[in-house]
Amino acid sequence: MKKFGLDSTDIRILSAIQQHGQLSKTRLAEIANISATPCWARLDRLKAAGFIRGYHADIALDRIVDFTQVVVTISLTHHRKADFERFEALVRSLDEIIDCVATGGGMDYVMVTITPNLAAFQALMETLLTAELGIDRYMTYIATRQVKSSKPNLVKLAATGRS
Repeated sequence: MKKFGLDSTDIRILSAIQQHGQLSKTRLAEIANISATPCWARLDRLKAAGFIRGYHADIALDRIVDFTQVVVTISLTHHRKADFERFEALVRSLDEIIDCVATGGGMDYVMVTITPNLAAFQALMETLLTAELGIDRYMTYIATRQVKSSKPNLVKLAATGRS
């Protein structure tokens, strides 16, 4: 399914900046296989349309500080809109929770947390449990090493979506 009238050149531009971050006009145009001026105009249009949320650096956190990463699955007692909204509002306010997705099936949420140590993680969980969010149960999984962390292959994904 093609969305918002993006063509293959737009996808190449988005893919390039997803992989490399901010690029010079010349380099981005080379990767997108178009001349610099139309490339930059397309990039401006993509930014204005909200396709680019920002530019980020991939920081080697393990080279800066020791930390504990824990994956947590959470199931709420009740499944009312207000329950989900209350839980999600608190999650958004906590810096230690770096990723959270709502899921269908056995668990309602899967979160990734980063804390300085296990004691700080336990304090985070106590914050969630004492906030009266209606947490029915949760399971924790301590991450031992990063196997893969990447962005989706935008070109491949968009091509699959168009067939």
